Amino acid sequence: MDEVTGAQLIAESLKAQKVDYMFGIVGVPIIEVAMAAQAAGIRYVGMRNEQAACYAASAVGYITGRPGACLVVSGPGLIHALGGMANANMNCWPVVVIGGSSDRNQETAGAFQEFPQVEACRLYSKFSARPSSLEAIPSVIEKAVRTSIYGRPGACYVDIAGDMVNAKVERSKVREVSCCPPPPVSLADQGSVTEAISVLKAAKTPLVIIGKGAAYGRAETVLREFIEMSGLPFLPTPMGKGVLPDDHANCVAAARSRALLQADVILLFGARLNWMLHFGLPPRFNPNVKIIQVELCAEEMGNNVRPAVALLGDISAVATQLLMCVRRDGWKYPSNAEWWSTLKSKIAANAKISKALALQSTVPLNYYTVFHHISQLLPYDCIIVSEGANTMDIGRTMLNNYLPRHRLDAGTFGTMGVGLGFAIAAAAVEASQNTGRRVVCVEGDSAFGFSGMEVETMCRYSLPVVVIVVNNNGIYSGVDSETWKEMKQMGELTSVAPPVSLLPDARYDEVMKAFGGRGLLVRTVEELRSALQLSLSDWERPSLINVLIDPSSDRKQQEFPWLTRSNL
Repeated sequence: MDEVTGAQLIAESLKAQKVDYMFGIVGVPIIEVAMAAQAAGIRYVGMRNEQAACYAASAVGYITGRPGACLVVSGPGLIHALGGMANANMNCWPVVVIGGSSDRNQETAGAFQEFPQVEACRLYSKFSARPSSLEAIPSVIEKAVRTSIYGRPGACYVDIAGDMVNAKVERSKVREVSCCPPPPVSLADQGSVTEAISVLKAAKTPLVIIGKGAAYGRAETVLREFIEMSGLPFLPTPMGKGVLPDDHANCVAAARSRALLQADVILLFGARLNWMLHFGLPPRFNPNVKIIQVELCAEEMGNNVRPAVALLGDISAVATQLLMCVRRDGWKYPSNAEWWSTLKSKIAANAKISKALALQSTVPLNYYTVFHHISQLLPYDCIIVSEGANTMDIGRTMLNNYLPRHRLDAGTFGTMGVGLGFAIAAAAVEASQNTGRRVVCVEGDSAFGFSGMEVETMCRYSLPVVVIVVNNNGIYSGVDSETWKEMKQMGELTSVAPPVSLLPDARYDEVMKAFGGRGLLVRTVEELRSALQLSLSDWERPSLINVLIDPSSDRKQQEFPWLTRSNL
């Protein structure tokens, strides 16, 4: 008899659904699942924390369009992964979490790490289930993968009882389940498309907003053609950067506040009117603005602002419908419109302020100087992972993206701690596809602390990620070493140290060196440029550049921070 174990069925079913990457931490009862996954041809990356593992698996889903798998042990292991599941759901990224659980004959008896896992995961996922038998595993895995990518993408959970992992069944009794096809593509109502074009033509100050939904939807080619043919200005959301290059002539990101406030018609492609876009409401938006909403999820239509025109359908398909109308009518927004003059004037004024800050070279450095020199050295096609408060906010404006799905950050949920998991996922994909693209992870020192031990994962798998820690000794801001010494003399640090402060001049670079990676400490512009050039030339091991900056360095005065302290 040809028998197969539960572990083999899980692995083979995942592979049949074109799940190629698995991240996790093994232990009882799921060690054999990881081994079976490798035997089935799935790349397994062992992480140091389940939360980071789930972040990594979800990032694979965003980058590739097919979910990554996250493998966790029962009880606390699964609970650690819930943060990654919640983040994936909020970002609308597909991921499938496989969790081991107690043996079925020990349920309610106080089994090892017993926990109501299926019930707990329902709050954090689109689908949560346990196969009733070994024969049911392929069908449940297929449904989890399909549900994660159909409709609005998100997290799905499959629970595996410990006694099912090594149990066996005759292969002939297991129904083979074929790979689920890509999500079906739907078009918007053609009458609504025609209405949307009429609203755009009547606009005096139109604006297109491109969100990460457009990036996930692979809409970059048609959107570029639509923008260039229509002549409309566009604004990318943080992870919408790169759908069209940041240096595109129609990009008005540097005049974001002015664009949002004065636009009379806004065409939304895969972006939600949530906190990241100030809910589409005054005082950030024109109270009379007309919204044309292109959205995959019907339930999202009308959230916070009722759209003047609702275009329900696949982002790329609907963009193609709009493009066909523009091409048919031969319409183009005039390049000499007063609106363009207003936007370009604001772009120039903001650029002047940022340039003045960037050209300062006094020690300790400020954020703008650091990002100015990083931006000059980064490869055109590199994947930028960014997290932190000021680090992410300023980096968004100064580190350009030129290709889609090449920026990963804290996202809709504003999650800190995602950076190293995201970077490992991106590096694993790049390594397997042999693209030659670098992964650069720009972290605040506080953000780095959430998942810092994952540098060991990078070293173990020889993933040549370049980690740049912009170290200001704190959360938002810190104190210098002399002030820290003075505070220690004032009394117990738990009573006198500012809650936002971290240890001054912490040697994060030594953490990377401890595992065999390259660690570099930087204080000056010359040291920064030399360290980054050296790190980018090394394809054999990861690097960490610890950039010590002024603890009081802050953002320039802004009208429109994407991320405010109250949001993080």
